[in-house]
Amino acid sequence: MTTVLAAEAGSSTARNLTIVLFLAFVAVTLAITIWASRQTKTATDFYAGGRSFSGFQNGMAIGGDYMSAASFLGIAGIIALYGYDGFLYSIGFLVAWLVALLLVAELLRNSGRYTMADVLAFRMRQRPVRTAAAVSTITVSIFYLLAQMVGAGALVALLLGIRPGTTFLGMDAATAKIATIVMVGALMIIYVTVGGMKGTTYVQIVKAFLLMGGALIMTVLVLAKYKFNLSSLLGDAAATSGQGSAFLEPGLRYGVEVAGNATQTFYNKIDLLSLGIALVLGTAGLPHILIRFYTVPTAKAARKSVLWAIGIIGTFYLLTLALGFGAAALVGGDAIREQDRAGNTAAPQLAEALGVDFLGGDLGGATLLAIIAAVAFATILAVVAGLTLASSSSLAHDFYANVVRNGQTSERQEVRVARISALVIGAVSIALSIFAQNLNVAFLVALAFAVAASGNLPAILYSLFWRRFNTSGAVWAIYGGLLAAVVLVFFSPVVSGAPTAMFPDQDWQWFPLSNPGILSIPFGFLCGWIGTVLSKESDEDKYAELEVRALTGAGAH
Repeated sequence: MTTVLAAEAGSSTARNLTIVLFLAFVAVTLAITIWASRQTKTATDFYAGGRSFSGFQNGMAIGGDYMSAASFLGIAGIIALYGYDGFLYSIGFLVAWLVALLLVAELLRNSGRYTMADVLAFRMRQRPVRTAAAVSTITVSIFYLLAQMVGAGALVALLLGIRPGTTFLGMDAATAKIATIVMVGALMIIYVTVGGMKGTTYVQIVKAFLLMGGALIMTVLVLAKYKFNLSSLLGDAAATSGQGSAFLEPGLRYGVEVAGNATQTFYNKIDLLSLGIALVLGTAGLPHILIRFYTVPTAKAARKSVLWAIGIIGTFYLLTLALGFGAAALVGGDAIREQDRAGNTAAPQLAEALGVDFLGGDLGGATLLAIIAAVAFATILAVVAGLTLASSSSLAHDFYANVVRNGQTSERQEVRVARISALVIGAVSIALSIFAQNLNVAFLVALAFAVAASGNLPAILYSLFWRRFNTSGAVWAIYGGLLAAVVLVFFSPVVSGAPTAMFPDQDWQWFPLSNPGILSIPFGFLCGWIGTVLSKESDEDKYAELEVRALTGAGAH
């Protein structure tokens, strides 16, 4: 009886503490947003924060944008459930930054103004290219937003102690998750519509500090528990997982060898390769990361911001090893799956276990759980704000101002349309997220990476490095890559035909891979090449001008 009462007291404390911490974070960030709104007077302020951020500030904000629910909740969960194979996400997300640094960051900053389409449209016909870029930006952003919203729903269910069969405030587990998704969506719309890029950037900087601090504290506690002996930690994780030594070896989730079925084994190996390609190439095509390069005053600051981001993100992804294997060892795969089938709650559950060990009893567990959960909430809110800003900016600046109004619009009208767009995109994301709650958030983000690398990356690289590239090639590359990625995902086991699919009771899948990158990315590049050679359009003088701008920054805004 005493144990039950103590557990209930701990659970109640966790709820109250989490709600207080979360409300405190929301209050602080809303204050920042309102302050930023008073500094936001022009379109440059709304889209690019007045280009007033230093390399370090922008590096922290990029880190805040990039270390999403997928990084904190998804990767820790996938390592906790699948061991070695889960760490592929950490490596892939980190290596992707080298591609962004070497091929995109500085050149994009020098060539564009507010959005990715500014670079593409510089030497091409405005309307078709900007329309295609807006469609692609919104599609990628919505894929990415799904992951954040799903993470939010899983997190709140854990915090409020809601499991299948239990209720909270009269809501069952499913309803409570949906209510959370709606709340997070409403907050992100407020951040973007009120604060613009300045407000969003400061929210991301605050969140990056909180997330790094939270992950560092948990990592130190996990290592202290094992007297800083990694071998003991890994041994315990393998033993608790129920998989034995296979937990520490490749092949538990990806590249699985199926005895007597050579075809399925081949598909599994190709799926692993496809995931790796999507992770490494995806970052350089992510709209919410690309627009961050416009918030700094110089190309040198753009380079600096990426270097800071690599340092911050690299450190964080090393910490995910301790979080994932620590969760496997101290919480156990069964307990993680019982709370959330996709493993999205492994890190908060680890925080609770560490709190019980180091702070004493259920109250200690509730306290650390509340702190880490509030950090995870901050993570989700900051990232969804960045994504919504990227897609609403593209819709307003690329589509409305330059396609619908053909450049004949005032800055005030453009910013108003961006705010309305944020509302619409937020509503769409909320609706779609409700159907994606069975999927691991790191896995969902990998799909967003595949879509970004298939549609955006070919057009960006061709535009910057291929003299003959033209309007037809850009449109073919964006629509071809985007359509290939989305169609293959729709007919894959991600959407139907599998127990963990978005629609597990339906089956229309015929594409055997979970990630389409290995086919859709080369297809995007191929479409760009075909579209270019089929068209006679060419403007070598304009390319020469773009080349000078990209390399020197001369004439950049």
